[in-house]
Amino acid sequence: MKKYLQTIDWGRYLLLFIAVLPLFIFRDVTRNNELRYLSIADEAIRDGHLFAFYNHGAAYADKPPLYLWLVMLGRALFGDNMSGFMTFMSLFSVVPALVILWVMNRWIRPVVTSIPARRAAQLMLYTSVFFIGSAVVLRMDMLMCMFIVLALHTFWRIYSGASEEENRLRRDKWLFPVWVFLAIFSKGPVGILVPLVSVIVFLAVQGQWRKIGTYWGWRTWAVLLVLCAVWFGAVYAEGGTPYLDNLLIKQTAGRAVDSFHHKAPVWYYAVSIWYSLAPWSLLVVGVLIWGLCRWKKIQPTDLERLFLVVALSTLAVLSMVSSKIQIYLLPAFPFFIYIAVLWMARTGVKRWMKWLLGIPAAVLALTLPGLFIAAPRVDFPLLDSPFVPVAAALTTAASVATLVWLGRDRLYTAATTLGGGILLTLFTVSFAVPLFNGYLGMGDVCGAAKAVGDAAEIQTYYTYDIGRAENIDVYLGQPVTLLDSPQALDSVQQGIIITFKERIGTDQALTRAFAGQEVHRVGDYAFGVILKNQE
Repeated sequence: MKKYLQTIDWGRYLLLFIAVLPLFIFRDVTRNNELRYLSIADEAIRDGHLFAFYNHGAAYADKPPLYLWLVMLGRALFGDNMSGFMTFMSLFSVVPALVILWVMNRWIRPVVTSIPARRAAQLMLYTSVFFIGSAVVLRMDMLMCMFIVLALHTFWRIYSGASEEENRLRRDKWLFPVWVFLAIFSKGPVGILVPLVSVIVFLAVQGQWRKIGTYWGWRTWAVLLVLCAVWFGAVYAEGGTPYLDNLLIKQTAGRAVDSFHHKAPVWYYAVSIWYSLAPWSLLVVGVLIWGLCRWKKIQPTDLERLFLVVALSTLAVLSMVSSKIQIYLLPAFPFFIYIAVLWMARTGVKRWMKWLLGIPAAVLALTLPGLFIAAPRVDFPLLDSPFVPVAAALTTAASVATLVWLGRDRLYTAATTLGGGILLTLFTVSFAVPLFNGYLGMGDVCGAAKAVGDAAEIQTYYTYDIGRAENIDVYLGQPVTLLDSPQALDSVQQGIIITFKERIGTDQALTRAFAGQEVHRVGDYAFGVILKNQE
């Protein structure tokens, strides 16, 4: 029976992976970040760099090397086969997400004996907007989040006595700083900030200040210092003092105190969490506030206190950091979801909890009728695919079923139904993504421009007023010149100009440049051939 249940369990994780896999297979890389990672990886492979990275000659010290190594490996294995590359890279976004689900499920299993509750918790976390969003993009955030969760779980094993065997205890005491370092090596300072603050605050709440050295003592700091010294030494050897200063000062203190990138007010996450955790935010935040108001009556267990501390301390600390975007709060999401489920499982489901899940379910039930109303009025390429109404119908059906289960007092079944419906919707709509690739990335327009350029024997490419377009060298196989002013555009004598489609007919410099020339429109972009002074 145990083996049978384990088979079902692993089968569920496989289905969760398959649900998002088509999105990687069919979509293009995004222009702003994913294409930049590819270009940086290509440059590192050409120049033989492993620790100091550059983007078209400019130092790129924004991120540690671990994820970029994975991008380099993907390029080495799959070359220009973007579908194969994206499928390979999905392993480092989706698999870490599934590992987080597995660890959190295993963590609460001794106290949450209800299988429906644990499954609902997994699907609630997996289908939260910015959790599933992090699982389907090429970013290092999910990898860092996985290592943070592993570090905190290892801390809990030591603290709770689960590592009571001497060999296992010794192993966990070494694993804790290793997980922390890997979190730093994946994304940066947040990798140490979250476990450090969480452990210290938790021990303070428990009245156990003197035990801080047990977890953040000589062993932990020695491992971190040795590994960071090796890393920084390699960075210095490759990039010298300027690169090391960029990595340690500008990208840490600069972003934390007075950010030059993603600067936002202190209350930013207090607002963004409502849509970041959707469609579960009303339920999760509602249970959290209810539990805090009834703190003495509930008498939280040590595990519940830890989850609550991790969620709230991470929210508080990251709110004080100057640089903010929704995805930065990712390490707190598992603990927000699971503290809510822990409290619901222990105190029982209340009627108002069903209402807090029923409201978003009722809104999502309008997806299909909303599509039929909006489709004739909106020019959006995805709406031309037959997969879109099917996906909308799945969302509506799952939402209606959720409301039915709530009416029967089956909140966990309702949450599982809604979460499953969201994944079915995502899986279905993934097959329509090729219609949207021309708007999502620049692969389609670059492919078309290169075909025209090869036929006309033109190998000079320009972009006009497109941010981060220098990275389309990934598609063109050669550098591209960026034009950011009408004067620069007027100076071009020969070449292919790529710009946004909306600028055609509205920009006078483009009108002059493309006079008498055919303009090719591909998705959100357009390009034309410029041939001047050809007599």
